[in-house]
Amino acid sequence: MTDRIKQYIELAKSLMGKKRFTHSMNVADMCFKLATIHGEDSVKAYTAGVLHDIHKEIDPELMKQEVLASDMNVDPVELDTQKLWHGIAGAYFCKTELKIEDEDILNAIRYHTVGRANMSKLEKIGYLGDLVSMERDYPEGEKFRRYTMEDLDNGMFEAMKWSIPNTIGKGGKIPLCSMDCYNFYWKYRK
Repeated sequence: MTDRIKQYIELAKSLMGKKRFTHSMNVADMCFKLATIHGEDSVKAYTAGVLHDIHKEIDPELMKQEVLASDMNVDPVELDTQKLWHGIAGAYFCKTELKIEDEDILNAIRYHTVGRANMSKLEKIGYLGDLVSMERDYPEGEKFRRYTMEDLDNGMFEAMKWSIPNTIGKGGKIPLCSMDCYNFYWKYRK
């Protein structure tokens, strides 16, 4: 483990409650595993996993300011949905404060809750690593872990096929990037 990653872990620990920190470490481990299976840079994947929720527990006003200050193609639905701010705010923080310049890591953090069409392999690993981390114990968890281990593209299709109706069922709104994600990965369904 590099010194930089150790610093990121300590920062995450200082900004998160115990449960969120444990989740972030589980996501980092899952991202590392998925990267190893699917031939992606495992250090970048682990980094994205550690940092994916880095600003989830900060003051909502600060989070919104970061979303507005970012130049990250924020959909009006995202701006209107506080639960979606942390991915954008986290990527903005990583870019401006942590000086991470790797667009792939930044996009993996930015899109880990909403997805988008034509995601890079690292972005898919970030999205799916969050969905299937080991503490996730919802009924579909094992099925999604299997899909994700076998094929990231089909994993994205199955994840969006589940996530969009689940969000709608709770009365939530769907950003266009999520609909585009579903439509893009539809061709990879099995």
